[in-house]
Amino acid sequence: VQLQASGGGLVQAGGSLRLSCTASGFTLDYYAIGWFRQAPGKEREGVSCISSNGGSTYYVDSVKGRFTLSRNNAAITVYLQADRLIPEDTAIYYCVAYSGNYNYKTGPFHAWGQGTLVTVSS
Repeated sequence: VQLQASGGGLVQAGGSLRLSCTASGFTLDYYAIGWFRQAPGKEREGVSCISSNGGSTYYVDSVKGRFTLSRNNAAITVYLQADRLIPEDTAIYYCVAYSGNYNYKTGPFHAWGQGTLVTVSS
């Protein structure tokens, strides 16, 4: 049971990245999926989450209007489109799969992925 986040990189402020989350060992489309990030010296922060059928999404205020979360259950992939990036978005981004009746911040979690580093230069 494993998630893998990818798509991070170095981008200038105002640029865009598309992060992807894929699963191995389980079927992604049965689970709500979320993204967390952790910047150096800061606490981990819940960024966004999407319901299992894609019908409901949530964004933390700091990324609203700039990030878009979507899922392609046929491709068993969840995408986080990050536009108009700012230096404050610099962090390691992790995707998670939630279990059951979840809270987007506290879980419970079915799986965590290895992170992908996003660096936004000013």
